[in-house]
Amino acid sequence: MTASERPSAGSKSDWWRNAAIYQVYIRSFADGNGDGTGDLAGVRARLPQLAALGVDAIWFNPWYPSPMDDGGYDVTDFRDIEPSFGTLAEAEQLIAEAHALGLRVIIDIVPNHCSDAHRWFTEALAAGPGSAERTRFWFRPGRGEGGGEPPNDWPSRFGGPAWTRVTEPDGTPGEWYLHLYSSRQPDFNWENQEIRAEFEDVLRFWFNRGVDGFRIDVADALVKDPALPDLGPAGGEAPFSNQEGVHDIYRSWRRLTESYPGERTLVGEMWLPEPSMTARYLGRDELHSAFNFDFLVCPWDAARFREVIERTLDSHGAVGAPASWVLSNHDVTRPVTRYGRAGDTGFTFADRRHGTPVDRELGTRRARAAALLTMALPGCLYVYQGEELGLWEIEDLPDELRQDPVWKRTGGADPGRDGCRVPLPWSGSAPPFGFGRDGSTPWLPQPAGWASYTYQAQSGVERSMLELYRAGLRLRAAEEALGDGELRWQVHLADVLSFTRDPGFGCVVNLSAEPVPLPRHEKVLLTSGELVDGLLPPDTTAWLRTG
Repeated sequence: MTASERPSAGSKSDWWRNAAIYQVYIRSFADGNGDGTGDLAGVRARLPQLAALGVDAIWFNPWYPSPMDDGGYDVTDFRDIEPSFGTLAEAEQLIAEAHALGLRVIIDIVPNHCSDAHRWFTEALAAGPGSAERTRFWFRPGRGEGGGEPPNDWPSRFGGPAWTRVTEPDGTPGEWYLHLYSSRQPDFNWENQEIRAEFEDVLRFWFNRGVDGFRIDVADALVKDPALPDLGPAGGEAPFSNQEGVHDIYRSWRRLTESYPGERTLVGEMWLPEPSMTARYLGRDELHSAFNFDFLVCPWDAARFREVIERTLDSHGAVGAPASWVLSNHDVTRPVTRYGRAGDTGFTFADRRHGTPVDRELGTRRARAAALLTMALPGCLYVYQGEELGLWEIEDLPDELRQDPVWKRTGGADPGRDGCRVPLPWSGSAPPFGFGRDGSTPWLPQPAGWASYTYQAQSGVERSMLELYRAGLRLRAAEEALGDGELRWQVHLADVLSFTRDPGFGCVVNLSAEPVPLPRHEKVLLTSGELVDGLLPPDTTAWLRTG
């Protein structure tokens, strides 16, 4: 199915249950004006290439005005566009142009926190203790002598304490404010009705401009236990995550979303320990879908993959929600690097195993196999920019160029996430590889080794990663069996995943150390690597016509 044959943007089709969604990190996608930073002009120029890739929608990371302390997740105005990216008028043009190509548009919403430069926070600082302005956030007096200790023991997810003390208008040390992330990202207090009204108005603002949905950042953390108790020993439920009151917020958002014509969608980002917890946010009256982080961080192990897939499908099926599948994003190590290392992988520094040896050839082979596995599973899928090029994590960035607050807040102990955010290579044999104008300097340096990984270098090249993604996404759109639905596991061999989907589709993934025979089939549709004497090699996936 081509982009022009897809249902038009805004039609009733439950498109989000089947969609292939492409994640654009604007700063690193394409630079239209040559200043070294990606922008809306760059995205607009590349929209036809995204449509040709075979995706159905684009998810944009935050495009709002921001000091960029946390890559745009520190927002100063939720109703405008970051000036280095472009203008609100350009965003409206981009939405219209994407729709004309059959591409829907999902944008990030960041309801847990804002920038410390946001008007409301500067007003809160100026207003002082006990003011109405401070009730929009979590201001509290400190503990200990002179209030010199934080109000509780909550840690920041970026390292260090989750509290920062302010200097009051009279110059004295004063209250503390809560920030689950950077100290420049104060948390909103969702007990305040003004916050709830504000974000519903923000949703309307962007729905009125044609966006097709929102990806909700830190969706589990909006509501905190108002007593702000200490976290205490590890093992209990965090008083700042997965609180019961958060569900009322999303029920309200769902009602608002459904008041608009067409099929709009709400996608949650929740790092929760159990799929059943995530499923509570889904269904007919809350969010439409959620990111599947269990699958993303699953190590290269057949039993673990099957367990994650089964648990995901069971928990989502119980509430009538589609599963989602994702191999990478702007927060985690790229698959080629991740799968080229031994052991578990994930978000934390320890899981990422930064700096340990990488077998890039092995990682690439496994990333190709994982891509076809992901495209064959029931539900929707996400592709992070550069994944379709087989890019690897850039771990040798100069320290002085690192911008992730994780790097800063851990005193350099954790290098952070900049390595998966290096600007994309589009063409040419040297940086900036078509990302911007010749002679411009991208905001993060690209490795010379990317010369053979550009869009231009891979286009039309048999067995390139780009052509694998194009072929896989094209077949996924054409095959009646793929997208939302069910699968049936097939008994095959140890360390081999094998399943069928009706009508007439089979998927086999060899995670063993030896070549294996293919199950009975009529035709091989696509493979992530070449068959050897009719056998499926290790770390390879095959799509089959089964009848």
